[in-house]
Formats: sequence, C-alpha cells, structure tokens
Amino acid sequence: MFLSLAALALIFTSCENDKNEISQEQNKVDMSDFFVHTETDENDEKERNGVTQCYSMTNLNRLLEEDPQLYKKMYDIEYQTRANILLRPGNGNGNGNNGGGGDGGGDGGTDNLGVIDIPVYVHVIYSNSQQNISAGQIQSQIDVLNEDFRATNGDASQVPGEFSGLVADSEIQFTLAGTFRHADSRTSWGTNDAMKVAYPPVTPATHLNIWVCNIGGGILGYAQFPGGPSSTDGVVVSPQYFGNTGFVSAPFNGGRTTTHEVGHYLNLRHIWGDGRCNRDDFVSDTPKSDAPNYGCPSYPTVNCRSNDMTMNYMDYVDDACMYMFSEGQKTRMRTVFQAGGPRAAMAN
Repeated sequence: MFLSLAALALIFTSCENDKNEISQEQNKVDMSDFFVHTETDENDEKERNGVTQCYSMTNLNRLLEEDPQLYKKMYDIEYQTRANILLRPGNGNGNGNNGGGGDGGGDGGTDNLGVIDIPVYVHVIYSNSQQNISAGQIQSQIDVLNEDFRATNGDASQVPGEFSGLVADSEIQFTLAGTFRHADSRTSWGTNDAMKVAYPPVTPATHLNIWVCNIGGGILGYAQFPGGPSSTDGVVVSPQYFGNTGFVSAPFNGGRTTTHEVGHYLNLRHIWGDGRCNRDDFVSDTPKSDAPNYGCPSYPTVNCRSNDMTMNYMDYVDDACMYMFSEGQKTRMRTVFQAGGPRAAMAN
C-alpha cells in the first residue's frame, strides 16, 4: 500500500510538473506580430500579365468581415501553433531573420504524429467537356501533391546552397478518396464560395475537399485557412491549373497552384507575409521579403537585406520554378494536426 501511494504521489507530481512546464512555455508566446486582415485587394494580387495567382488573402478578408468571431478563432489557432512549437525540443521563440518573436522552425518529426495521410474529395464542376477534366488529370494532381509535400519531386538539386539544408519532407501525403462530377450551366463561379454552396463539402473535418471549376477573372485558385466555416472549408482551383496533364495552361501547368493553396489550407502564409519588410509569414527560416516574385527569378533576388526564397511554394513564381517547403513551414503545417488543432481529426 505504501509503495502504491508513493507511486501515485510520483504520478501526480509528474503531471503537475508537466502542467507547469506547459504553462511556463505558453507564457513565453509572443503574439505581438500577429495579424490576419491585410490590405491586399484584387489589384495587389494580380500578376503582371493579368492573371490572379492566389485569391486566398482577399477571400480571408471577406470572411473576416462576414464573421466577427473569425479573428478570435484564428488568433487562438496561432497562439496554439506557437505554443506547440515552443514545446518541441530545440525550438525557440526567436526569429533568425530579424522578424517578430512568434516565428518558429525546427524539425516537424518531433511531434510523434508520423506520416499523415489526408484523404481528398475532388468536386469537378463543368459547363463544357474541357472543364470536365479526366481521371488522369485528377490523379496527376494527387501525384504532384505527394511529390511536393514529401520532397520527392526531383527538383531539390536546383535549390541554392543557402537554402538546400532547409528543404523539408513535410511527412504529409494525400490519397484520392473520391471524385464527384457535376454538370452545371454556370460558366464562372467567382470567389464568394458559390460552388461550395451548390455542392457542399463532404466530411470536411476528416477530408480535404477540392472544387475544380472555372473561377473566372483569370484567378488560378484560393483556399480557406484553418478556423473558417466548415461549410466552406477546402480549396478551389480552376481546371486549367489543376494537375500537370490534360487541360492545363502554361506557365501554371505543373500542379503547383494546388500545392500553394493546400499550403494555405494547412495554415501557411505567403512567403512575403502579405506586406512590406515589417510583415512576416510567421516562419523563422524563410527570409523576409517585401513583395511576391513572379516568373522565374534569378538567384540571388535580394529584398529586405536578405536573399528571397523564390523557389518556395508559397511565392508566386511559375510552376517550374517553385520546388520546396522549408523545415519551419513543415513544423507550422504539422501543428494543425496536433491534439486540439483545427485539423486534428485528419491525424486520427
């Protein structure tokens, strides 16, 4: 009995110590650089040739205006993200690139989640035969996602030496769970989630839903960040930018639009932080920049007194010229799957 009581006392002491450790780490969380709403508008997001590469931030601004509670939800998600990063061995609250104190980096493998497999539902909405993309084109996009998120795309040799040690296998992969095809006379769907209202997501808590339809306005795609309404959760991509075979349009014919948007879906910001040098993407190992890069920029491209990581999937360069996530981005993405995280159900 004495030994049993002693063991119980040890367990309670250990639990109390764990609680104290978590509390102490959470007290170190610096949220001073946090922002959600940006001044990004349609003109800011247009590339020089008139193509709008990503509409995610403008879509987020709209959702923030429609739902006064969304800011608090996203603040809480960011707080939890930073607290979880702090609790990982070898991670700190500092920013190696002269940024805000909330940045995190490190090896996502310390979260003990293993390889996470995300089942994907694809909703093909079409008004003509071209938009009714083939099964082969859909599978090509799943293949690209797996190559990009597992760092098996064969492009790592092109990463400059400065960043080569940061190329990350996110240990996130994707499996096509099903395809839904919807013939619809509507020729353009816009960015107000009309396609999601017409064809709602299927089990969005456990599945990534992707709508492939003509968005219109030259828009490649957009995503919903964690914390948004479950009824509209997922990614939207125009058919000619989905996958790397079939009905695809250069220079965005490599499937990287979807890679970029899924990055947003997993809580990554644009590499330049959607602002000038005083804004950041909350990742310590991605250098600051003051604007997106386009086309296939040469290395080095210097902004904010550092070399841009132009080859990162969260920039705006052509598909052929983006080919990495960083270790810090890996860590940030994987926190959404941890217990209590906004996408934890996908890891169970």
